Amino acid sequence: MVRLTFAAQRRRWLAWLLAIAWAVLLGLMPWWAGLPLLSGLAAIQAIQLPRLQRYHGFLRYALRWGLAGLLVAAYLAFDNHRLGLTLTALAALAGFSVLVLLESWQDHKPRRSAAIAAASPDWKELALAPIGPADTLIELQAPYWIALDGTSPDAPADVTMVGAHSCRIGVDARIDHVEPQVSIAPGARWLAWPMAAWRGVVLYDRAHDKPYRLRDWQLYGWHADEAWLSRDEEQPPLALSHVLGQDVIDEP
Repeated sequence: MVRLTFAAQRRRWLAWLLAIAWAVLLGLMPWWAGLPLLSGLAAIQAIQLPRLQRYHGFLRYALRWGLAGLLVAAYLAFDNHRLGLTLTALAALAGFSVLVLLESWQDHKPRRSAAIAAASPDWKELALAPIGPADTLIELQAPYWIALDGTSPDAPADVTMVGAHSCRIGVDARIDHVEPQVSIAPGARWLAWPMAAWRGVVLYDRAHDKPYRLRDWQLYGWHADEAWLSRDEEQPPLALSHVLGQDVIDEP
């Protein structure tokens, strides 16, 4: 069962209001001004820059609602309403068909970022790679979720829930908008909570007293005291250092 909090509902209503406002804005703009804007968004979606992958869903909704607003602007530009209605209908058929094809292509095309390419290189990268010792086999430890409702004896003493979706670590640190369960890394340095309504994961670094809130990611497992995260079943899990873009190799 997925429990939706008031904060999640407010975010959902805010998203709907922004989408409607975006469509109304393009509907009031001249069609020749909105068309290049939507074309630019479509090009960004087609290129799939790694740094913009986190905004993939946002751009998709912007194209959908923006196209609806553009069609309204195109219809209002015609003085002959009968001819305008016909041409707008044809434009709607063509535009939404292209949009569906673009989204289908994106859903079935593997998204290879630099981190994914490092984790699973294609045959060209393997052919050009130098011959050397085999890679180390990484075995992930599945996360063990501990309930923080006071019933689990494994719950850490310094981690307590102070509300339905708020957790306190020690005396000063506090994590909000999380589910009442936690997973602890083997070395006990990292803590992980599912976001409220399971919209992502929150990781807390005890050593540096720093939280990381990662939307649309889920904790897949632990390895060498590091969290490995996954977006969906079609992509391999990635280490937290890859996800954060902090994968640094120490030179001797």
